[in-house]
Amino acid sequence: MLSGKTALITGSTSGIGLGIAEQLAGAGANIVLNGIGDAVEIETTRARLAASHGVTVRYDGADMSRPEAIAAMFAGIAAEFGGVDILVNNAGIQHVAPIDEFPPEKWDAIIAINLTAAFHTIRLALPFMKRKGWGRIIQIASAHALVASPFKSAYVAAKHGIAGLTKTAALEVAERGITVNAICPGYVWTPLVEKQVPETAKARGISETEVIQNVLLAAQPTKAFVTVDQVAALAGYLAGDAAASITGAVIPIDGGWTAH
Repeated sequence: MLSGKTALITGSTSGIGLGIAEQLAGAGANIVLNGIGDAVEIETTRARLAASHGVTVRYDGADMSRPEAIAAMFAGIAAEFGGVDILVNNAGIQHVAPIDEFPPEKWDAIIAINLTAAFHTIRLALPFMKRKGWGRIIQIASAHALVASPFKSAYVAAKHGIAGLTKTAALEVAERGITVNAICPGYVWTPLVEKQVPETAKARGISETEVIQNVLLAAQPTKAFVTVDQVAALAGYLAGDAAASITGAVIPIDGGWTAH
């Protein structure tokens, strides 16, 4: 159980992040949601989580591409909860295009949100975790932290960077009661993946149905999407005391994709 702990999950207003928020709230952790979306829908989600699980749930809309916004979010968490016990770096964006057609501003945005933001959140979370002698940092990477696919240069570069950041941070705090791990899902049917389908169809010159069958699920021997609940369950395990000896791990949950 995570009663008394506070978890910040970035990019948690939908998809995998929201699933992890549900999982950790169910284990008793107070939750700080972060992400974008309709304000009414976000408040409805926040209130539902709090009422369903009897925990405190807050929302902070910090722009994860801006270090000063991330710092302000952490200051607010420190004021209310004392600090972050469990950090889940999940926020991410995607753009699909050949390298020679890849807009530089898209590259910069993907690196900022998918990689640099994780550096800033870890940097700000660690002092509190060190003082307490306990902490859990969980990076939601991707199978693309381990293998590459065409037309996703920025995303693959960022996720490979997350794998390296995870290992480095884990080694630095290995004796402090803090674990740092990365979960590497294959294709999960989320708004991010759904948005990729027409982009990938255009980039490859094929239909959207062919993208799903012959590009996305072709990579996964199970021929099935990974579910949000499966990823959230693994995150919940890594957040608990039973996973105290798992650190520096980059863990695939990809239907066998990276077994090739």
